[in-house]
Amino acid sequence: MSGGFAAQRDRMVDRQIAERGVRDPLVLDAMRRVPREAFVPERERTEAYRDHPLPIAGGQTISQPYVVALMVEALGLGGGEKVLEVGAGSGYAAAVVAEIADEVFAIERIGELAVAARANLADQGYANAHVIHADGTKGLPEEAPFDAILVSARTPTAPAPLLEQLAPGGRMVVPVGLGVAAQSLMRITRVSEDDYRADDLGEVWFVPLIGEEESR
Repeated sequence: MSGGFAAQRDRMVDRQIAERGVRDPLVLDAMRRVPREAFVPERERTEAYRDHPLPIAGGQTISQPYVVALMVEALGLGGGEKVLEVGAGSGYAAAVVAEIADEVFAIERIGELAVAARANLADQGYANAHVIHADGTKGLPEEAPFDAILVSARTPTAPAPLLEQLAPGGRMVVPVGLGVAAQSLMRITRVSEDDYRADDLGEVWFVPLIGEEESR
């Protein structure tokens, strides 16, 4: 790991994340440990710790560091959880979650990205993070229920299969909106078998979630 990148990472956490209100020490520590430069294309590495998204393969983006930290904090992880991520991208958010949770299953519909994310996570030693090339809107029923679900793409409404795969007491963080304007970052808590509570965490901008459940 480059000493220069390590210093940039510390400044990112202090100035872009902690100063903007993210307080969970587990999240802050995870953001300090994950080398974001390893999850962006080589041509973008000098920009790895800037406060904005960056382009990756497949016309997709790696999210702004602050937004990743905000979403992971909203999951309320304490360690030991099984987490589902929908929209793995290059694997960066899965790595942050893997620093805290026991096991992470990250679904990516674009084959090129799934291969890259799997390699990125393996290169950084995240044996507890698993990348699946599949339709994320269907979730991963064979591994359900999940203590937390992170959806890293916008959707008009939270797909029903994901809600069904959330464990009682579990939390889903998902950008909800049509994409013509900023989306609302929602935290959906499964209160009981048939009851869910939604909290609006503010405005975000994400690429669309694409899959079979989005066309229904």
